[in-house]
Amino acid sequence: MFEIIRANERGAAHFGWLKSKHTFSFGNYYNPQQMGFSALRVINDDEVAPGAGFQTHSHKNMEIISYVLSGTIAHKDSADNEKTLPAGEFQLMSAGRGISHSEFNASNSDKLQFLQIWIQPNVLDGEPGYQQKDFGEAVGLTTVITPDGRDGTLQMKQNASLSQLILLPQQQFSLPVVPGRAYYLHLIDGELQLADQVLLPGDGMKLLQLNQLVVKAGADHVRALWFDLPA
Repeated sequence: MFEIIRANERGAAHFGWLKSKHTFSFGNYYNPQQMGFSALRVINDDEVAPGAGFQTHSHKNMEIISYVLSGTIAHKDSADNEKTLPAGEFQLMSAGRGISHSEFNASNSDKLQFLQIWIQPNVLDGEPGYQQKDFGEAVGLTTVITPDGRDGTLQMKQNASLSQLILLPQQQFSLPVVPGRAYYLHLIDGELQLADQVLLPGDGMKLLQLNQLVVKAGADHVRALWFDLPA
């Protein structure tokens, strides 16, 4: 079973300083058919104007992932973390029993683009936490976040994992799947072919009841995110 969410079907928000595309219902965008998938609740594609950003606000019981596509995030939170997050790095903030933070474009001249991802935790009211890391750009599948933090990955409070997929032009790749799990694929760059479907940048695909999944890059490099989720 699969369902494609096309880039142009996503919700949109425009506040002058912020342009955002919402894969799932978020803020003023409400689509009862797109309330998330498994524990995956939010994928927002945010573009922030130079010098602008999100003022201090609070979260509780959510695993919040940021992946910077271009520019740099200036992050500050109530747990005394004051960090910068450059392009290519992943950040995981576990809100736990409650945390407040702000996120700003660290540049006064260049735009910031990043993916903001929320995953519902399976442990509630825990200690807030902060992690960030650059996992490089190795070709193939690079695991970024796991439930146990194995092999230097970031650790998430959910039986889920997130991986970065990078393919060369025309490269074919078999994604690891296990029957009884749910999967979500979000394409960032390039063109990706699977079965008789073609994904373009910003497209996403919900996948269930898989025994195998082989994908093939188009004429350009592919960059995507691969979520392994509880069914």
